[in-house]
Amino acid sequence: MASSLTKDGAPQDTPAGGKTFFGHPRGLATLFMTEMWERFSWYGMRALLTLYLIAGVLDGPLQDREVLAAAIYGVYNALVYMLAMPGGWIADRLWGARKAVLVGGIVIAAGHFVLAIPADAAFFCGLLLIAVGTGLLKPNISAMVGDLYKTSDSARRDAGFTLFYMAINIGGFAAPLVVGTVGQKVDWHLGFAIAGVGMTLAVVQYVLGGRHLGDIGKLPPTPATPEERRTALRRVLLWTAVAAVALLLDVLLGTFHIEHIVNLMAVLGVVVPIVYFAVMFRSPSLDRTERPKVVAFMWFFITSVLFWMIYDQSGSLLTIFADGKTDRMIGGWEFPASWFQSVNPAYIIVLAPLFATFWVWLAKRNREPNTVTKFALAMLLIAGSFGIMGLAGAAAAGSETGKVTVFWLLAVYLVQTIGELCLSPVGLSLSTKLAPPQFMSQIMGLWFLATATGNALNGWAVKLNAPMGDAAYYTMWALIAAGAGVAFLLASKKIRALMGDVH
Repeated sequence: MASSLTKDGAPQDTPAGGKTFFGHPRGLATLFMTEMWERFSWYGMRALLTLYLIAGVLDGPLQDREVLAAAIYGVYNALVYMLAMPGGWIADRLWGARKAVLVGGIVIAAGHFVLAIPADAAFFCGLLLIAVGTGLLKPNISAMVGDLYKTSDSARRDAGFTLFYMAINIGGFAAPLVVGTVGQKVDWHLGFAIAGVGMTLAVVQYVLGGRHLGDIGKLPPTPATPEERRTALRRVLLWTAVAAVALLLDVLLGTFHIEHIVNLMAVLGVVVPIVYFAVMFRSPSLDRTERPKVVAFMWFFITSVLFWMIYDQSGSLLTIFADGKTDRMIGGWEFPASWFQSVNPAYIIVLAPLFATFWVWLAKRNREPNTVTKFALAMLLIAGSFGIMGLAGAAAAGSETGKVTVFWLLAVYLVQTIGELCLSPVGLSLSTKLAPPQFMSQIMGLWFLATATGNALNGWAVKLNAPMGDAAYYTMWALIAAGAGVAFLLASKKIRALMGDVH
C-alpha cells in the first residue's frame, strides 16, 4: 500500500542511512508509529469527552448540558491546538523538535492517567496536561516529517505526508471502538486509562526508533539567546499570573461561569493568529522572497479556519445527534454513540492511498489540480456534508421516533472525509514548503492554530443550534462554506502568484 504512494520505484534517501520504509525514509516508520499511538490516545479520549461531560460532570436540564458540553468541547480543542504555537517556538528556539516531541508525549501520557482518577478536579487537570503535551508534540512531529523530504520533489513529499496521515487514522479508527466501548459500557475512567496506555506505547516506540531519524530535530534551528530566554520566561510568568488572578477573582466574587472561558477562547482564537502573523512579518530574518509565501499561507490559514470550524463539530453536535437522534440498534443491542468517531478514520484508511496514488498519477501527466483548487474543493465538500446534515435534522424532526437511520451520518462523514483528504494532508505538506526555514515549527504551529481558531469560534457557533433547530443550523453553515469555496477559487490566480515556486 505504502509503495504505491511514491512517484517512482527509486529508493528514498534516509537520514540515518540503511533501509527505507516502502521507498520512504526509514525514519518515517518511527514517526508513523509514534503518531499512530498518540492519536489512539487522543481520539479515544475525544470519543468520550462530550458524552462524559453530559453524563458525569455537568448539572441541569439535558438540553442545557448538551449545549454547554458542545461549547466546552470546542474550547478544549481550541486550547489544544492553540498551544501548538508555543510548542513550535520551544522547538525552534530552545529544545529542537526531537526533545519537544519526547517531553510532549510523556506529559500527554500523564494527563490520560490523571483522567482515570474518578474526581472532577483530576479530570480537568488531566485535560490541561493533555493540552500542554499535545502542543509540544503535534506541530513538531509534523515538522520532522517535512525534514525527511528536504531533497524530495513535491509529489513524493505529498505522498509521504499522506502516508503519515494514515497513521493518524489507524489510531483514530481503533480508539473509539476500544476506548469508547470500555468507557460507555464498562467505566468512563477505565476508558481514559486505556488511552493512557496507548500514549505510553507511543513514547516507548519513539525512543526505540530514534536512531532512524539521524540528526533531524536534535538542535533548534534558531537558538534563543540567554536574554531572549529570560524575556520569554518573564512573559510566560506574567501572563500566567494575570490569568490565575483573573480566574481567582471571578471565583471569589461568585461571578464565574464557563461562558467566560468560552468567550475568552473565542477572542484569543482570532487575536492570537493576527498578532503572530504581525510579529512574523516584522522579523528582520524574513527576506523579500519569503514574505509573499507567508502572505499566501495566510489565505490557506483563513480558509482552513472555516473548514475545521465545521468539521470539528463531529465530536460535539454530531456526537450528540448520534446519541439522541440516531437509531443505533443492531438486533437487540444498541452500539455506543462513540463508535461513529471511527467512521471517518475508517474512510481515510481506505481512501487515503487511493487519493495519494491518484494525485501522483495526475502529476505524471501534468494534470494534478493545484493546491488552491484542492482547498476550494474541500470547502465545497464540507458545505455538502452539512447540507446532508440539514436534511438529516429535518428527517429526525419529522420522524415518529425522533430518530433517523445511521446512513445519514455515514453519508455526512464520507463527504467530510473526501474534503479532508483534499485539505489536511495537502495543507501539512504545503506548510512545510511555504515556511521560511527559521520559522518551520512555528508555521506548523500556525497550521494547527487554524484548527484552534475554528474550534474557539465553535464555542459561540454551536449555541445557535438549539434556537435555530438542526435543519436551519446545518443549512446555514453549508451555504457559508460554499460561498467561501467559490471565493477561494476566484482568488486563485493571486494566491498562486504569491506562492512563487511552490506548487
